[in-house]
Amino acid sequence: MAVLEDLRARIGEEIGVGDWFEVDQHRIDTFADATDDHQWIHVDSEKAAAGPFGTTIAHGFLTLSLVVTLQPKLEVPGVRMGINYGLDRVRFIAPVPSGSRIRARSVLREVDEVAGGLQVKQEVTIELENSEKPACVAESIARLYF
Repeated sequence: MAVLEDLRARIGEEIGVGDWFEVDQHRIDTFADATDDHQWIHVDSEKAAAGPFGTTIAHGFLTLSLVVTLQPKLEVPGVRMGINYGLDRVRFIAPVPSGSRIRARSVLREVDEVAGGLQVKQEVTIELENSEKPACVAESIARLYF
């Protein structure tokens, strides 16, 4: 399979860097409602101002859920369908304050053949604007079907 060989030759390459994306309080509140996680560090601006981060912060799982949206797309010719297969090794390195911007940087790590297609693992780093530390680092696994 030529596509498999082409992708394997790209292992270790950066796929790309996505656009900046603002994580505002409305998005944090909506995520809190969807997950029923209303911890004060996420939704109580007054209490959070006196807390360890000086403001409300996004839920770690909100940041993680944005991987699909923020991750640069791996262009693979002939793919008719791609599915999210899961994640490996997720780490939340730095908090994402309300109103801050994040973006994803992706590196191709593995490509394996599976029935009907390929399984692709990418290391995704969610960068936090004006921070030396990333917000999150995760290995994203997708299955691509031809």
